[in-house]
Amino acid sequence: MSSGVQPSQECLEKFQELKTGKKLSYVIYGLSDDKRSIVVLKTSEDKDFDKFVAELPEKECRWAVYDFEFELPGGEGVRNKLTFVMWSPDDANVRNKMVFASSKDALRRRLEGIAIEIQATEYSEITKEAVMDKALRR
Repeated sequence: MSSGVQPSQECLEKFQELKTGKKLSYVIYGLSDDKRSIVVLKTSEDKDFDKFVAELPEKECRWAVYDFEFELPGGEGVRNKLTFVMWSPDDANVRNKMVFASSKDALRRRLEGIAIEIQATEYSEITKEAVMDKALRR
């Protein structure tokens, strides 16, 4: 079931900037104050995965796209995979988690080119190793 919440134009523009410009490393999305649209909360050029994860709040839901860069085993080169993250921590407000879950598709469907999708409820589920495991499966 959809919540009726839609992404703002800025959400799509920042995603395109991340995808094509290769300047941004990640975009973090959240709900607007009136809970009627999806907005950009933060963008960053910092490629540090741990800093990206640290931006995800302990008790609030978020969506994010991270440009995951990794080396193929055996020295076969460096690759990038756009990774969509749905962050829904166990300690978040139940109503908030419901709105985020029902609004995910409104955002996700508009983001063409996502290669990996991660759903995490705690920090241990969003590690570099977990993303790398999914990246190498494809």
